[in-house]
Amino acid sequence: MLVSKRFAAVSVCIFFLSLTLPARAQEEQILTNCPANSENYTSGSQYETNLKALLPSLASNAIRNIDTYYNTSIGRDPDRLYGYAQCMSAATVKSCSACLNKSITDMGELCPKRKTATIRYYSCIIRYSDANFFSKSDSDVIEFIPNTANTTQPALFNRLLSSLMKNLAEAAAANSSRLAWGRASNNDLSHLYGLAQCTRDLPPNECSSCLSGTISYIPSCCDSKIGAQIYFPTCSIRYDITSFDPVSRLPLLSPPASPSSPPNSGSNGGGSNKRRTVIILAICVVSVALAAGISTILCIYLSRRKKEWKNMLVDGGEEEMRNSESLLFDIGTLRAATHNFSDTNKLGQGGFGPVYKGKLPDGQEIAVKRLLTSSSQGIREFRNEVVLVAKLQHRNLVKLLGCCIEEQEKLLVYEYVPNHSLDKFLFDPTNRGLLDWSTRYKIIGGIARGLLYLHEDSRLRIIHRDLKASNILLDRNMDPKISDFGLAKLFGRDETQGNTSRIAGTFGYMSPEYAMQGHYSTKSDVYSFGVLVLEIVTGRKNSGFTASEPSIDLLSYTWRYWKEGRVLDLMDQSHGEDNQRNEALRCIHLGLLCVQEDPAKRPLMSTVVLMLSSYSKTLPVPSPPAFIIGRSGKSWDKNSRSWTDSSQSTQKTTPDSINEVTISELDPR
Repeated sequence: MLVSKRFAAVSVCIFFLSLTLPARAQEEQILTNCPANSENYTSGSQYETNLKALLPSLASNAIRNIDTYYNTSIGRDPDRLYGYAQCMSAATVKSCSACLNKSITDMGELCPKRKTATIRYYSCIIRYSDANFFSKSDSDVIEFIPNTANTTQPALFNRLLSSLMKNLAEAAAANSSRLAWGRASNNDLSHLYGLAQCTRDLPPNECSSCLSGTISYIPSCCDSKIGAQIYFPTCSIRYDITSFDPVSRLPLLSPPASPSSPPNSGSNGGGSNKRRTVIILAICVVSVALAAGISTILCIYLSRRKKEWKNMLVDGGEEEMRNSESLLFDIGTLRAATHNFSDTNKLGQGGFGPVYKGKLPDGQEIAVKRLLTSSSQGIREFRNEVVLVAKLQHRNLVKLLGCCIEEQEKLLVYEYVPNHSLDKFLFDPTNRGLLDWSTRYKIIGGIARGLLYLHEDSRLRIIHRDLKASNILLDRNMDPKISDFGLAKLFGRDETQGNTSRIAGTFGYMSPEYAMQGHYSTKSDVYSFGVLVLEIVTGRKNSGFTASEPSIDLLSYTWRYWKEGRVLDLMDQSHGEDNQRNEALRCIHLGLLCVQEDPAKRPLMSTVVLMLSSYSKTLPVPSPPAFIIGRSGKSWDKNSRSWTDSSQSTQKTTPDSINEVTISELDPR
């Protein structure tokens, strides 16, 4: 047993020593690009035959042209392939050959049957595609590795870095090897070392353009960091305050010796060197042992933390998350997609954290919601949303792509919806003109169909509980998508209502039975939908009334005009033609039916969809709005049909908790 433990300890030390030595036996992959929008080839096709002939040819010919590069094409259209291979600077024939062969194997595993693929290691790069990419810079994919330490003099450091990288980019573009390495310094800072490199097929202008792109990423990914590595498929840069090998990511233990440095001499030189060697070896052994211990503890800690997060996600018996690894994104992928969550990519700030726009390696645009680590309430909403929304597939619901639970981060990944949320158009004096009546009517119908799916057509009955204008996203065609399922409740097919003591939602959209007593059902969502319909038709915000106006909110405002027979005066000026006015009038009628006091009198969403699509169905006469509380503290009394001071009432009239913004607003205010 003692021998086994010692053997294990020695093995660990040897393993970590192999990681710290500046050898290139362990090749590390730094960039892979398998575009999702690239077509797949079929097994046994001519394209596959051409690819099997192309890849070995690239590997063998790149070795023969180790100081330059090799590119070629094979086959005829539409099965023609273009291929490129290059051994990176100072790679030996042996290391480059091993690297290229490994790349070919990895391509089959990482990019199965893709017609386009790129894999880059430190010793080599290999690419193929059905489109001609020769001599063209490629910035579709980015990888970066920032140093964790920050400079103490950011302004001075950034000026020195900018000057160094600009000079290196110019030198690399002008150099036939497309590589430049150098250093810069001044009186206030130590040396700053830098590297700029392009693939050798790029002409000077393309190389310069590619390097300019990598340099432009420094502020967003690595601002004030003392070192970083940034990679595009066709170029890369690196800088650090510590000298490094220009053909390796490993830092040197000391700056390279000057050619003019005299050699050691004297009889004591040998003894001094031996003592120095012994000291260095002792330090290395101690360092390796210490690193092994720290790394082991760190790995155990991170493994436990990741397991805790996964248990948090599946808490409550949701087996789907256990079996849905495809929903889990890698933290590095999301950092790269959002440029390390830079402010330039920030879409907005929600109640539980910020939202960022990102771009995946395959070119797909995404919206990443980053839950604040300090939000205990947000954890519950996070798990709820992942489990719920992963099951939903409908054109009028925003699509969840996955989540990330690494490094104590809680991230939701959604499709990016370019026109942001409905409130950005509806309540903005400049943008509201873009919503003509046909667009508004389409939005109302789309929201209704999305709710119908949640209530009746999905596998489980889902109550949204926070339907409002800011949670309706608009795609490129201005089609609506319901978002934000952080407060949603899930029912079985036979369940119709529930009760909660934790009331959360948005003021003005909550039904009275939910706000006052915690009762929620599909009719709660119908009430919110009715408020939203009245907002869309009138262009007035539910809570946007001033104290000087006779009505204190949108529902009382609409009801007063309805009772006085002046409904057409409510409509936005964009409803010009008779048929548009008739549609708008029907929508107001429908909106009032949805906000009635008695939930049983409110229509089902299936009935709402029918009312919107069929004019042959006669609408019933609505009763007064159910429950209205204005900012003045007055509420609608159902018995006297008049406004009363709610502060005099003994009945509870406000929710325990009001959530103004939730974690899932893709474009939060």
